[in-house]
Amino acid sequence: MTAISHDLERRNSVLPYGRLEIKRLFNRTMSVSLVVSISLHLLLITGYYTREYFAGDDDAPIITVRMMKYSELGPPPSIQQADQVPAVGVTAAVTKPTIGIPVPVPDVEINPEQTIATQQELSQIQSAPVGEGQERGNLAIEKDIQIAPEDDPGMDEFVPVEKAPIPVKQVHPEYPEIARRTGIEGTVWIRALVDKQGKVKKAVVAKSDSELFEAVAIEAALHWLFTPAIMNSGPVTVWIVIPFRFQLNKQTP
Repeated sequence: MTAISHDLERRNSVLPYGRLEIKRLFNRTMSVSLVVSISLHLLLITGYYTREYFAGDDDAPIITVRMMKYSELGPPPSIQQADQVPAVGVTAAVTKPTIGIPVPVPDVEINPEQTIATQQELSQIQSAPVGEGQERGNLAIEKDIQIAPEDDPGMDEFVPVEKAPIPVKQVHPEYPEIARRTGIEGTVWIRALVDKQGKVKKAVVAKSDSELFEAVAIEAALHWLFTPAIMNSGPVTVWIVIPFRFQLNKQTP
């Protein structure tokens, strides 16, 4: 055992080994490896760009430039001696076109004595009756023209107006005697058609609380007068609703 211990001590003294030795060797090895790696990368990059530089010069095209003096240039070509288009001879006879030629037309003959009828003459012509087949002057009536009357708008038809009708004359309906005796009250809504003159052309019941008031309400609505409804600066025919309230203490439309 003593011999073995002496042998180990001798080896340790010759070859020192431990944590500090390993750390010292590791740092030195890492420094050497880093330097070698950087050197290799720089060598590769330098070799690549050097090869590209010399290869690019070989492939570049060679441009030859010739320098000439102004005195060595010849005179410019003359404009008069420029090449001209040779004339082509035509031997066939030239024919005139037959399509698209304007043809003169004589002026329309106008009677210098022709005059325009005055307003008085026109009113006399319009007032005198003319039958079918009769002639008046240069005007011949072949057939009477029937002008269809203007259609009234439907009750459910929307008619746009700029100004609604305004009542000018209001007629109060008479209270029915039967309703007065029985003490019945109610309201009747009359839908009235006001024409362009402001008169009521038609009157129908839109809603009623009692049938006893409907007849007198329609009769009163037909005697109402309005200012006509206005649309586009002109009168129009429209439907309106007039409520008639029947009360025993007072009668107001």
